[in-house]
Order: sequence, then structure tokens, then C-alpha cells
Amino acid sequence: MDMIKQAIVEWLREILVGGIVSNLSGMFDNVNQKVGEISGQVGTTPQAWNGGIYNMIHTLSDNVILPIAGLILAFVATLELIQLITDKNNLNDLDTWMFFKWIFKTAAAILVVTNTWNIVMGVFDVAQSVVNRASGIVVGNTSIDISSVVTDLQGRLMQMDIGPLFGLWFQSLFVGITMWALSICIFIIVYGRMLEIYLMTSLAPIPMATLANREWGQMGQNYLRSLFALGFQAFLIIVCVAIYAVLVQNIAVDTDIIKAIWTCMGYTVLLCFSLFKTGSLAKSVFNAH
Repeated sequence: MDMIKQAIVEWLREILVGGIVSNLSGMFDNVNQKVGEISGQVGTTPQAWNGGIYNMIHTLSDNVILPIAGLILAFVATLELIQLITDKNNLNDLDTWMFFKWIFKTAAAILVVTNTWNIVMGVFDVAQSVVNRASGIVVGNTSIDISSVVTDLQGRLMQMDIGPLFGLWFQSLFVGITMWALSICIFIIVYGRMLEIYLMTSLAPIPMATLANREWGQMGQNYLRSLFALGFQAFLIIVCVAIYAVLVQNIAVDTDIIKAIWTCMGYTVLLCFSLFKTGSLAKSVFNAH
């Protein structure tokens, strides 16, 4: 009877150990892949990220949004001229220099609107340069290899009882599902930022047409702040990945397998939360509300 019981226990142990090793072996593969792609994704300009989307947005901006921006610019320039004239004691103190001032401001506004796309892309070119320099300095190895953290994994598992093995199998299964969900979150954050860039740049001529006016100019200034915040958000993302790389490479080799697994998952959750917060932090730095 004892031999039958022992055989059943050994059979269950082998099944649980095989399941745990299988869960752990591919647990961090998706996260390692997504984290490894972050530096390349955020360090890419909108044109290099996807040329087809870039050309489509550029065409829409020039053919649909730019004519509307021209109408807004005409309205703003007319309003500016009226304000310049009426501010001088109801036409009693009228100087000819103000017309030259208005012509200069209008010409500058037209120049800005017609070159809006170059200005916007220039912001992201500067941000990309900063990100590429930062990634070359601070980002290290971001891969998690649980087998290197927990040495002689299978042999140590075979020495455990059935109860702890079943608990570890369930936890490894739960952590694996969580890591899969976190890899999706990283994908959404990184790719969502690029989609936000395309959406913002498509409407760029409209706020840029208001820069010349004192009252309406706040729209253009806020837009430029948001644009710089969106561009330099990539730098904050690189910093988050660099911190994550340091953390995962300094996980102590521990006899507690469960502790090692949950530590790795905790660092990944922290990375996702930090990536999510980079957008609001960048906006607060540039005061873009």
C-alpha cells in the first residue's frame, strides 16, 4: 500500500514539477520582448515609425486642416488689426508704424502656418536625438531569466512536498497570466503614444494659426507645450526602462523560488505603472494642461 501511495506521490510530483518548469520557462518571454522593443519604438520619429501612416496624416493635414487654419488665421489677423486701431483713443492717436507691425506679425504667422509640419516634425527630431543619446548611456539588459535567478530549479522542486508544489504551480500559472496582461499594457502604452502623436500632428495648423494674437495665442502656446511634452515623454520612458534594467539584474539569488517569481512580477508591474505616469509627468513639466 505504501508503495502505491509513494508511486502516486511521485507521479503527481513529476506532473507538478513539469508544469511549474513549463510555466516559468516562457513566463517572461512576452514581457522581455516588449520591454526590449521600447527603446527602438520611442526613439523613432513619426516618419520612420510608419511611413504609410505618416504620409496619410501629412496629406490630411495639408489638404483638409490647412485650409481651415488659413480661415482662422485670416480671422485672427483681422481681429488683431481691429484691436490695434481701436486701442489708440478711438482713432485720435493713430500711428502708421502699427500697420507695419501688423504686416510683420501677419507675415510671421503665415510663415509659421505654412511651415507647421516642418516645425512639428522638428520637435520630434530633437526629442529623438535626446532619446537616442539617453538609450545609449543608461539602458542595459532588460531580460528576465528566472532560471539564472533560481539555480538548479528542477532538482529543488523535486525535493518539495506535494502541497507546496501545487501552490507554486498555481502561483506560477497566475503570474504567467499576469505577465501576459502586462505585456499587452506595455504594447498599448508605447503604441498608443505614437497614435497620439499622429492625431496631434494632424491638427497642428489650427492652433499654430492663433500664435500671433494676444488673446487666441494661448491655444497655440498650449499646443506647443503639449507637443514638447509628448516628444520628451519618450525620454522619461527610457529612464523608466533603465531603472527597470537595474532592478531586474540585481535580483538576489534566493532559495525561495516563490519570492523570486513575485519579485520579478513586482518589478514589471512597477515598470507598467511608471510608463503610464510618464505622460502626465511630462505634461506637468511643460505645464501643458
